[in-house]
Amino acid sequence: MKTLIKRIALIGVVFLLGINLVIGAKLAVRSDTDALDDAFRKMQLLSSVLLKIRDAYVDEDKVDYQTLINGALSGMLQSLDPHSSFLDEDKYKNMLEDTAGEFGGLGMTVGIRNNMLTVIAPIEESPALRAGIRGGDKIIEIMDEPTDNMSLDEAVKLLKGEPNTKVIITIMRSNPHEIKRLELVRDIISVPSVKDVIMLDGTIGYLRVTQFNDQTPQALREGIKKLQKQGMTAMVLDLRDNPGGLLNVAVDMGSLFLPRDTLVVTVRSRDQKDQVFPAKGFRHYPYFPLVLLVNGSSASASEIVAGALQDHKRAVVIGENTYGKGSVQSIIKLDDGSAIRLTTAKYYTPSGRLIHEKGIEPDIEVVIPPEQWQKIVFKRSGWSDEDSNSHELEERDIQLERAIDVLKGVMVFKGTLDSSAKK
Repeated sequence: MKTLIKRIALIGVVFLLGINLVIGAKLAVRSDTDALDDAFRKMQLLSSVLLKIRDAYVDEDKVDYQTLINGALSGMLQSLDPHSSFLDEDKYKNMLEDTAGEFGGLGMTVGIRNNMLTVIAPIEESPALRAGIRGGDKIIEIMDEPTDNMSLDEAVKLLKGEPNTKVIITIMRSNPHEIKRLELVRDIISVPSVKDVIMLDGTIGYLRVTQFNDQTPQALREGIKKLQKQGMTAMVLDLRDNPGGLLNVAVDMGSLFLPRDTLVVTVRSRDQKDQVFPAKGFRHYPYFPLVLLVNGSSASASEIVAGALQDHKRAVVIGENTYGKGSVQSIIKLDDGSAIRLTTAKYYTPSGRLIHEKGIEPDIEVVIPPEQWQKIVFKRSGWSDEDSNSHELEERDIQLERAIDVLKGVMVFKGTLDSSAKK
């Protein structure tokens, strides 16, 4: 038995040394000898705890060392940030299968905020949106299992499942405070990435980007081309409730509006090595006035685009402070078939602003109360809102109204300048 404990301790030491850079700067500045001694002392503590469990835990049949070690590794990764996690061999295989195959879901993106499982945004035409789930809702139970000690991976696994199967969740929201128990049916989520391509007031065009996938840049180009044929001279690009998506798609979208080689985003690791992503030279639409609409559920790739166009003065950003999801996770496979998901970098805007946990602050703040926003979302989706309190709320989209006013002002000013130039 002691041989087994020593072997576990030795494996732990090797593991600790392998993630030495993640533990912190203190170890980095010590000598190799001091670092090794410190690692051994920490592993001796782990060995001591394992021995205490072996000798004293009441249910001897539950003392499984692999389970204990996996639990220790999970706690180690989760202590870093909500997005880092340990994936045992089964979880890693399931993750690969989920990435490659088709699965059912509720149609919402979730994250950990203030140690609570939080909805970032419900997805268009999804069971979550139909059930009235909003960005900012806290999921406190999934199938009657509390989520307070649940990792993000564990929560997502419970929310996913076979299409047409039921899942029961309990949500908590504030303003006003209420708790709701909801029964939803999982479905295959397939939503166009660009919707509502329409002309608004005069020559102002509008389109809404729901997510960032491989089809988004082409769909955006087609949408803008359609609006230009209808006489568009200014545009509102709506990124509200857009939870983001692929980094390369965000760069491609920024490239539609920025000159070639203009910086779109910087990905910075802990050793300060920067990976820069410049605009690719598409720049099909460099001239017409542009407003971006964002809110607290605009995240990730949405924030990259908003930050880039804001920094380069290419667009006016209107709405509410964005979510603040600006970190990069890498999957690192381990020798035994398990893996770790580790935060290895963060996103920075062209001016050097950190996106993660800060978000993008709009140029013009216009706040829509959650109940009113839900009514707006239901109206544009063509659904009836059965919330008994919501009929008293106005359906006016004051953020969109402000965007139209700003663009009208810009066009008047631009017209004045053009007239002066002709004289």
